[in-house]
Amino acid sequence: MPLSPGQWQKQLAASELAPVYLLAGEELLVLEAADALRAQARRLGYDEREVLEADARFDWDDLARAGAGMSLFATRRLIDLRLPGGRAGKEGGAAITAYCAAPPADTTLLVTATEWSSKHESAWSKAMDAAGVQVVFNAPRPNEWAAWIGARLASRGVKATPGAAALLAERVEGNLLAAAQEIDKLVVLAGDARVDEAAMESYVADSARFDAFKLTDAAFAGDGGRALRILAGLKAEGEDLIPLMGWVVNQLQLAMRLANARDFASQARAERLWQAREQLFRQALRRAPREHWLACLARAAAIDRMAKGREQGDPWRAAERLVAAIAEPRATTALA
Repeated sequence: MPLSPGQWQKQLAASELAPVYLLAGEELLVLEAADALRAQARRLGYDEREVLEADARFDWDDLARAGAGMSLFATRRLIDLRLPGGRAGKEGGAAITAYCAAPPADTTLLVTATEWSSKHESAWSKAMDAAGVQVVFNAPRPNEWAAWIGARLASRGVKATPGAAALLAERVEGNLLAAAQEIDKLVVLAGDARVDEAAMESYVADSARFDAFKLTDAAFAGDGGRALRILAGLKAEGEDLIPLMGWVVNQLQLAMRLANARDFASQARAERLWQAREQLFRQALRRAPREHWLACLARAAAIDRMAKGREQGDPWRAAERLVAAIAEPRATTALA
């Protein structure tokens, strides 16, 4: 049976590596687990690593050749097979299964898959589980987030109260990467100080002040002043407007899907929105009709063209008008 992430920590501390490992699931967690395994392999004398990228052009015979290869310089080797989509196909499945049937001595195969669900499970993954170790890293459930963040803070040496961890969990709203980034910032900002709710509020506000995600959240929440301050901060920091507008377009498209849905709540669940963000969009859509959001989306596309030099105009000034219009639908005329 696949190990749980908690069991994985004990397995990682073992004095010997298993013949094969399959680490699959959420990208951030999988990549961190793979880094930890590679570090353990180096400590145990695995001085040679061969990386195989299993893209569409990958020759699966390379896996067998890597397993059969001998090293003149290292007694132990790590084969690092990266399977981003989590699907090996018929040929790949057969190659992995054959490898697991007779793993070579003094060699460990690490397979990482940053997309994974029950649909990805197949004969080859079961063969890996039988021959070695399989761990599936899922994002925490909503009711697990505060505990997960508290544990991660502790692992980074940050002393935080349960209330502070719960506050950060609420702020990152299920975004693993955002949570990891905020915790890494807290390592620097908090140092040895104990972080309570008031301190967490201050740290998160400071570190996220000019965050693009917060920009759209402020705009859709109707807080035009804060959204414009964040936009000005992004500009002052030299941020590229093109990726920023890509995110704004993404959020406006989300708003349109919700506006067009027959059942808002069902669509919100399909979009995997947390309750706070569901309420954010619900209130925003009440402030203006569908036509307003269509106009905003069209203007966002035009700003993207301006930023790329394909249309005349000042893209940052146009972005200010757009942000104001998202926050305050009465400002729709400013889109002209």
